[in-house]
Amino acid sequence: MTELWVQRTGSRRYSGHSSRGAQVLIGSEDVDGVFTPGELMKVALAACTGMATDVPLARRLGDDYDATVRVSGDADRENERYPKLDEVFELDLSELDPEAAQRLLTVVERAVDRVCTVGRTLKAGTEVSLTIETE
Repeated sequence: MTELWVQRTGSRRYSGHSSRGAQVLIGSEDVDGVFTPGELMKVALAACTGMATDVPLARRLGDDYDATVRVSGDADRENERYPKLDEVFELDLSELDPEAAQRLLTVVERAVDRVCTVGRTLKAGTEVSLTIETE
């Protein structure tokens, strides 16, 4: 199993790590070159949507198809949560006839609903536990 952790690098600055060697810079909105935790959550949702649809889209459009998944949603600072996230999947289906394009969109929507773990988790909610270890 991949281990994940963040390490404090400064005031409201962290670096996120995985045991597979990945790294991401995390910080507050006023720091250039970092993602906020909320932005990482949104990027994870968009990436999950894209990855969930990769196989059916590549099968129909070819391995080098272009796709962009944009995600947005403002934080409700009074309650410290994101009440709504909006995704826009930008996909060029102009080479398909309208009927084939509609069939493919149905497959894409089903794939996201079935295998996008991040989206499914956000929609269902999840239990989070915190243990604090001290020395």
